[in-house]
Amino acid sequence: MSEGLVTVAYLGATILFILSLGGLSHPETSRRGNLYGIIGMTIAIVATLLGPHVSGAGFAWIILAMLIGGSVGLYAARKVQMTQMPELVALMHSLVGLAAVFVGLASYIDPDVHYTGTEKTIHELEVYIGILIGAVTFSGSVIAFGKLSGKIGGRPMLLPARHWINLAGLIAVIVLCRTFLKADSVGSGMVPLLLMIAIALAFGVHMVMAIGGADMPVVVSMLNSYSGWAASATGFMLSNNLLIVTGALVGSSGAILSYIMCEAMNRNFISVIAGGFGTEGGKPAAAGGAQPAGEVVAVSAAETAELMREARSIVIVPGYGMAVAQAQHTVYEITRLLRERGSDVRFAIHPVAGRMPGHMNVLLAEAKVPYDIVMEMDEINEDFPETDLAMVIGANDIVNPAAEDDPHSPIAGMPVLEVWKAGTSIVMKRSMASGYAGVDNPLFYKDNNRMLFGDAKKMLGEVLAVLKTAA
Repeated sequence: MSEGLVTVAYLGATILFILSLGGLSHPETSRRGNLYGIIGMTIAIVATLLGPHVSGAGFAWIILAMLIGGSVGLYAARKVQMTQMPELVALMHSLVGLAAVFVGLASYIDPDVHYTGTEKTIHELEVYIGILIGAVTFSGSVIAFGKLSGKIGGRPMLLPARHWINLAGLIAVIVLCRTFLKADSVGSGMVPLLLMIAIALAFGVHMVMAIGGADMPVVVSMLNSYSGWAASATGFMLSNNLLIVTGALVGSSGAILSYIMCEAMNRNFISVIAGGFGTEGGKPAAAGGAQPAGEVVAVSAAETAELMREARSIVIVPGYGMAVAQAQHTVYEITRLLRERGSDVRFAIHPVAGRMPGHMNVLLAEAKVPYDIVMEMDEINEDFPETDLAMVIGANDIVNPAAEDDPHSPIAGMPVLEVWKAGTSIVMKRSMASGYAGVDNPLFYKDNNRMLFGDAKKMLGEVLAVLKTAA
């Protein structure tokens, strides 16, 4: 395939990638968006393989690598549970970063690459920046994977003088860059390059370890952005226009999403990077701010079913607890039954519910909950005063009234779903433990709130059985 045909194929793939991102912006068009992305990537891979830059010997190695990688991807797609998607996404981001590091090293030591003067400086700068972004993305994503999977605690690790440590690392990276660009041979240039990689890996670990569990949704979108910029930098190193454009699309969309997530949490991006808030999930927070007062009123599954039968308008708020219990299918059955009885049932989705952007939307879509009854926070929040029953399933921080009522709370100012304004609210939890941010929730003690304790799937199964009996 000639260079011109490859360029045309890359242009078509780019258009399909843009259409893919557009399709993924809404649940009803997400399948089409995925299809566009698959077709675009297929075109890009075929065009690259048949292009003038892949030789006969290299073709065989690429096919072998594709078979191995494709087999791993197929296995992951079939075996990984929907509740494990956040950590899988973080792991995939780490592979993008690692690929950028390896491509950068290979590009630097490639004996067939000959640049002189300004071209040599530009190429080496591309290599240096690409490896830097890739190394930070790799180590940061690995730590994010550990936190999301529970292998590493959610409490932020805030080292003394951590900002000075980061500043010292940045200065060292800049000094090493100057040394690297002045190196007169590959051998002498490898020393500052490897030192930079070590600093970048340490910075990625330190950056994500300093981010608390409550900020993890922002971390996932942030690492998504980093992986895009790493891919774009790889494109510059390989002189591959498609990789540059695709990486820029992913990087910019991830950055925009990170901004949206920060807005939804009343946080700013710099404060997240500097050290997020949150303790290990389920642990009580340190004293501070107003303490909740009142009595907790527990209810049984049968009483919950009775409240649901009597309610004409119901809003269900899913959280990470629903994901852990894998209760989304039972939730759908309850929703279907209530709607058949004439009740108005809708779902309220907070932008940072779960452990990654869109986590709850994905779970509800898997359970075949109709898209038109799944509402975003801004669409439904003002409807709570006219709602008979608000059902919170495994959520905590996103329904915490302290965000509005307690200016001293760590989550003060964070937009939340105002479920306490409904006629009655029911919160499903295993215990009275605080949420991932480690903040007490006054909602539990409000006069119109009831607590349904136990595993979400088990308790909802009992509620469903009572509803079916009474039908």
